Amino acid sequence: MAVEEQEQVLRSTRVVTPEGERAASVVVAGGTITAVLAHDAPPPAGARLTDLGDDVLLPGLVDTHVHVNDPGRAEWEGFGTATAAAAAGGITTVVDMPLNSIPPTTTTAHLEVKRAAARGRVHVDTGFWGGAVPGNAGDLRPLHDAGVFGFKCFLLHSGVDEFPQLNSDELGAALAELAPFDGLLIVHAEDPLLIEAAPRRPGPRYADFLASRPQAAEDTAIAGLIALARRFGARIHILHLSSASALPLIGAARRDGVRVTVETCPHFLTLTAEEVPDGATEFKCCPPIREAANQDALWRALADGTIDCVVSDHSPSTADLKARDTGDFAAAWGGISSLQLGLSAVWTEARKRGHTPADLARWMSAGPAALAGLDGTKGAIAPGHDADFAVLAPEETFTVEPRRLLHRNPLTAYAGRTLHGVVRATYLRGEMIARNGVLAVSEPAGRLLTRPAPVPRT
Repeated sequence: MAVEEQEQVLRSTRVVTPEGERAASVVVAGGTITAVLAHDAPPPAGARLTDLGDDVLLPGLVDTHVHVNDPGRAEWEGFGTATAAAAAGGITTVVDMPLNSIPPTTTTAHLEVKRAAARGRVHVDTGFWGGAVPGNAGDLRPLHDAGVFGFKCFLLHSGVDEFPQLNSDELGAALAELAPFDGLLIVHAEDPLLIEAAPRRPGPRYADFLASRPQAAEDTAIAGLIALARRFGARIHILHLSSASALPLIGAARRDGVRVTVETCPHFLTLTAEEVPDGATEFKCCPPIREAANQDALWRALADGTIDCVVSDHSPSTADLKARDTGDFAAAWGGISSLQLGLSAVWTEARKRGHTPADLARWMSAGPAALAGLDGTKGAIAPGHDADFAVLAPEETFTVEPRRLLHRNPLTAYAGRTLHGVVRATYLRGEMIARNGVLAVSEPAGRLLTRPAPVPRT
């Protein structure tokens, strides 16, 4: 039997399965989970056994919100560095956003450019979102047929001119185009008129930046999106929710049958406006990090299922674009790099609030896998799924040192923080690809993914 085909068993007293956490032995063959057995079950004859002791065996994380920026802005990030950081952080699948690369992923020709840039360079499995921009409604179905997982749009300026926002008429046209083939529209939801009317005071005060991105801008945009989704019978997903006051709108819409899902991000769950130092532009993101009371409400929504998943919104840039010399929040690029740190950051706060590793698996593996339609193969430790795992030492701590991060530009809002949860190892289809924060393989092992065909309803 070839080495890569040899059966192996990963054993732990803390295996997180869809039914909950239990002691178990997970059998892997050909890159797939073939069985989940009792902890003391004898390994199959000839199988290689790895005993993880009391470390937690999680399903590999799925991050559906990653800005790789490659090609075109690879100095911000790149497929090699982004996926290496993902692997080090326990992430085994990423879905790349369609903007900040040049060209953006708004046509099938541009998608092929993106795939060519990624081919042979990804350390984790990698898929792609398409983009919905003015004038490309006719490109949406071809992109869908070519395998993108859905379509991102903005309702206000995206930050890069080559990916313009949709106005209300264009947004309706995109949803009308997507609804017949059940395409998914994922939306940066902030209302442009309310943002334009908000006070703008350039400078280093975080309070001034926060005032320029009011919660009402998110709430109004989400209310409008829900109305359009209801009108067209379309699917929508709210990206990087930071405003907890929008949660009742989302809950009510779901009860009415509107197909709306929502994500939030590690920085909204672990960082608060009250602690952001003036001039610390590494904390800038849009929508912004809000106050502690708002954060508490986001955690409650995670617990009750109103928020479906937690993903990074990894949106890096070069250090100069963060305007660190002036500390001017208005001038700085908005984005927080957290691919390598998201699991530990979320666990650090989750454990304080009484949550368990099973909750992590639901929010950061199963939830995003379901969003992307990958839940048949990703996001669970169950027979028939890919043997993708993250091994977490939950009670161990480490202090974030930017120089140890594998992101191309290691500037991070988490610098100097002590986090709980050390990612001991990451496995992709049964192969260990990272160990203790460094790559464990010489060649990238990731595959390029396409949107799976939906399973017919019976």
